[in-house]
Amino acid sequence: MRLLAFPVGIIAVVWQALQATSSCNRYNPRPCCLHEAMAMNLPSLILKPQADRRLKLGHLWIYSNEVDTERSPLKNFAMGQQVVVTSNAGKPLGIALMNPNALICGRLVNRDPSHPLDKSLLVHRIKQALSLRELAFAEPYYRLIYGDSDLLPGLVVDRFGDYLVVQIASAGMEQVKDAIVEALVQVIKPAGVLLSNEHSARVLENLPEYTEVAYGEMPEVVALVENGVRFMAPVQGGQKTGWFYDHRVNRAQLQQYVAGKRVLDVFSYIGGWGVQAAVAGAQEVFCVDASTAATDAVLENASVNGVADKVAAIQGKAIDVLKQLIADQERFDVVVLDPPAFIKKRKDQKAGEAAYRHINELGMRLLGRDGLLVSASCSMHLAKDTLLDIVRASGRHLDRHVQIIGQGGQGPDHPIHPAIPETDYLKAVFARVYLA
Repeated sequence: MRLLAFPVGIIAVVWQALQATSSCNRYNPRPCCLHEAMAMNLPSLILKPQADRRLKLGHLWIYSNEVDTERSPLKNFAMGQQVVVTSNAGKPLGIALMNPNALICGRLVNRDPSHPLDKSLLVHRIKQALSLRELAFAEPYYRLIYGDSDLLPGLVVDRFGDYLVVQIASAGMEQVKDAIVEALVQVIKPAGVLLSNEHSARVLENLPEYTEVAYGEMPEVVALVENGVRFMAPVQGGQKTGWFYDHRVNRAQLQQYVAGKRVLDVFSYIGGWGVQAAVAGAQEVFCVDASTAATDAVLENASVNGVADKVAAIQGKAIDVLKQLIADQERFDVVVLDPPAFIKKRKDQKAGEAAYRHINELGMRLLGRDGLLVSASCSMHLAKDTLLDIVRASGRHLDRHVQIIGQGGQGPDHPIHPAIPETDYLKAVFARVYLA
């Protein structure tokens, strides 16, 4: 083999040129100049000794009492500001979004300290999230982004085919909202993007509430398909994003129990449980909700699916309606209880558990001698075992025997972050209730 001899000076020049023109990629250990410059301009959030242990174990949150406030005073940080989080010894741990006024003062968005939250990172995260949803679902109707679990804390995106509804709950995400929309348009190519930012979570970050079409055109009502059933969801003016995808798997499970049955769907919203039960063969379905707009939508969705003759809607407060149905000696084969969160904060724990107990007892009293109760909770602070105990205690108080025949949680478009139990919030108990 013949060795070619190059002058050392030429080799040096070529190497310098390659280094100067190399881009930021997985083969190049040096960050690109733009990202490096951005990261260098970010202030440091310095943690106390040993306070980096949770982050190293996979958690994403930084608590205010973990910060070395002598070296990095929290008052020096702005709401929503991006910072480089470092250990007490100065080792970079990643980039976080700040809320210096909250107990959770920082949330990691990237463990690579050279890449801040910008359009490039957003595109990457959205593609990662999309790949999971496309693996789990054949049709484009799902929660596309689920906050911390998709490494985008403070951001929720629901997909309705060609339309996207975005909810931003943090000041850090609000500061890059234009980049969020641009990234979604680049990856999903939607017909419309709605920013639906009228919710209480924004108050904690001192953010104004608003709703606006950020891209394309957005109808007030959009179509979706869940478990083979078609719905029209009010994305403008409805609850949250207009629909609740989280119970998809549990609603599918209910379908195997309802053929020929009389079903009561309490806190029905626009009929997610009840209309699907009717399509699955229920003989008669009654949907209860306090909102007239919701009960009107129930009837519309029943009509869309050709089951209008099976579905009735009752407008009124759930407790009042349940008590009236009991007084009227009505009985049902299946009762579904899917209330809003009764325990929004830890201080609500005792009162919230009492409220769950009350509605479960009322629901059981409406079952026939051998019926099915579906008891659900979206309260993060209500443990699964506590809900089971509430169902058990409600049955014993009414001298009924309870058999748990199934339990459910949230669907794969609401993935659980294994280090953050708060992301695992949804519960559904399927209980056979009968006189022993």
